[in-house]
Amino acid sequence: MKKIIYPFLILLFFSCDSTQLKDRWISPEADNYTLEKVYVIGLTDHLEAREKFEKKLQSQLASRGIEASISLNTMNEDFLSKKRTEEDLNTLEERLLKEGYDAIVFSKVVGIKNKIKYKEDYSDFNNNHKRFNDDYLMYQDQFFNPDAYEEYQVYNAETSIYCICPTKDRTLIWKGYIDIIDPDNVNETVNDYLKLLILVLEEDGVIPLLD
Repeated sequence: MKKIIYPFLILLFFSCDSTQLKDRWISPEADNYTLEKVYVIGLTDHLEAREKFEKKLQSQLASRGIEASISLNTMNEDFLSKKRTEEDLNTLEERLLKEGYDAIVFSKVVGIKNKIKYKEDYSDFNNNHKRFNDDYLMYQDQFFNPDAYEEYQVYNAETSIYCICPTKDRTLIWKGYIDIIDPDNVNETVNDYLKLLILVLEEDGVIPLLD
């Protein structure tokens, strides 16, 4: 797998309006792993989002020659309905190991932040301010008009890839942190998240480029 080169520039490159790559980590031993059969888990109580995410990621991996199964089809319906113990998860890992899996892809939302931004459509001024006067006149409303600002949410999502290979230690191979900005459409949000996730995994050499 490739090592990270110029991480700051790469972080800037991998972003769009609705998703932004904040950081990622690659194991120093990552070059020793090849993903062949993975198990995908999207940890969320939003069934539609979980289904779309797991199925779309499964399809992306399959197109790159990686066999993938999703938790939505293989976990018991009540698995996510209550808290699980370490023993439960060890049992799951052992089952996956016996069935020939070499990795688990685990995605979840780890935090939600409330943000406030200036409403871009509040003023007729050009956003590309050329003069101090323009800039000042547009933003002075923060003192006089609270309606000039609007709140939005940022979801901090994390995807991790764990090795469960029989000949290697069960350890973290890769972890990435992506912010999802003010999601309002499940399909678009999942598509944007996966598009960015796949790009970064390809860049890091965790998965092969699509032929």
